[in-house]
Amino acid sequence: MRARPAAVLVACLVLIAGCAGGAAAPQVTAEGVQRIEVTYAGGAVTDGVVRYAVPLGSPVELMVASDVADEVHVHGYDRRTFVTAGASTTLRFTADLPGVFEVELEQRGMPLTELEVS
Repeated sequence: MRARPAAVLVACLVLIAGCAGGAAAPQVTAEGVQRIEVTYAGGAVTDGVVRYAVPLGSPVELMVASDVADEVHVHGYDRRTFVTAGASTTLRFTADLPGVFEVELEQRGMPLTELEVS
């Protein structure tokens, strides 16, 4: 039995679209700062863990609000700050390394977001 070319093409396009995913765009300030806001509450990230596309060389402002105290760590950049329970913290840095980098609550090993820098 031979598959119809159109059916095979449609199946391939659906598969490719499902794998493409894509990264979300952060807010961009008037100064060109890539602003990413993340909230951790009740044991989870509000709206889930999102991957953000960040242009290489841009300034980043990562704002994390949390209902628990922990260290916020940007892997690969080795940037970190602490957030106290019921408060927020802001981490600023330049996205000068290409790649995909996880941001997590370090002591809990809880992913907060990912940065796709290119």
